[in-house]
Amino acid sequence: MTQPVEFVDADAHVVEAALAVECLKRWPEHFTMEAGNPALLTEGRRYPEWEGPGAGCPPQHGLTTAAGVDPFSPEGALRNADQDGIAHMVFYPSFGLRAPSIETRAIAAGFCELYNDWVADWCRRGAGRFHGVAVAPIEWVDDAVAALRRAKARGLVCAMIPPALKTRNLDHPDLDPFYAAAVDLDLPLGVHGAPGIHLPKIGVDRFTNYIQVHCVSFPFDQMTAMTALVSGGVFDRHPKLRVAFLEAGVGWVPYFVDRLHEHFEKRGDWIPNGWRRDPRHYVEAGNVWVSCEPEEPILPAVAEVLGPDFIMYASDYPHWDGDWPESTRPLRTRGDVDDAVRAKIAGGNARRFYGLH
Repeated sequence: MTQPVEFVDADAHVVEAALAVECLKRWPEHFTMEAGNPALLTEGRRYPEWEGPGAGCPPQHGLTTAAGVDPFSPEGALRNADQDGIAHMVFYPSFGLRAPSIETRAIAAGFCELYNDWVADWCRRGAGRFHGVAVAPIEWVDDAVAALRRAKARGLVCAMIPPALKTRNLDHPDLDPFYAAAVDLDLPLGVHGAPGIHLPKIGVDRFTNYIQVHCVSFPFDQMTAMTALVSGGVFDRHPKLRVAFLEAGVGWVPYFVDRLHEHFEKRGDWIPNGWRRDPRHYVEAGNVWVSCEPEEPILPAVAEVLGPDFIMYASDYPHWDGDWPESTRPLRTRGDVDDAVRAKIAGGNARRFYGLH
């Protein structure tokens, strides 16, 4: 039986083809075309790098091949949202995933400003149903704070952060002004990585096949980020900070929260200035949120063990591993989730996390 419920997509993606052309015009020394290959290089690097250890997705295979998909304009994406029964969509970058690893400060800041302006304008054409996520030049915290303030003024509802920086984890004290600004602006943060974007990865250097890399990279990324933010005391220093851990499903979360709990209980004092509370507290306090895949068999158990208030439906539209135009159907129709929990996971929690009204 199909259940009537509002769906708010906590993690969809834009396709920013126009930005590649603009980058080539604005920064021709930093954005170039690869000789003999249609790839656009950023500071001489492919994004994603689809060959070698930790290979990312070859660009020609990145999007779903489902008939009728049209993510290239807000009008097309609105039609696609209607086909899947999605009321609101929150859009993360695709091309813009490179933002955290751009190495030239002025280019990083300029690229983030360009992207944030573009996605704000793109979402403005979404009939009030589209909401954009900002990128920030996170390696330079003053610039990143300025990007947050500008993003808030442009109506963006969140800022993306990588699971780890090039030489720092997310609990590094240098990042505290960024977290403080996010709290002051009431902007949540979304931890979103991807293979092949020239940031540290755990374990994926063992594989050169993208599918094997994909299996490992997303959950390991989120575990890395959660370890830093929880055990590093970030949520204690910034108790109103909201962070979503994305694109790894929800099944890993009870296991990992329990694993963190064991280490907190037995050896928590080994981390100077680290976490002060049981890790489960950060879920209950609204610091930790997570996206799910609606068909995950373990979803009801996670909602029962950790509560249903931190789990958000996400489609990953229009990427190859999403299920558009059937991404909402499993949650609408499954009989092992009661209606109150279904409504929270489908849309209510995402509305609260992103501050949608």
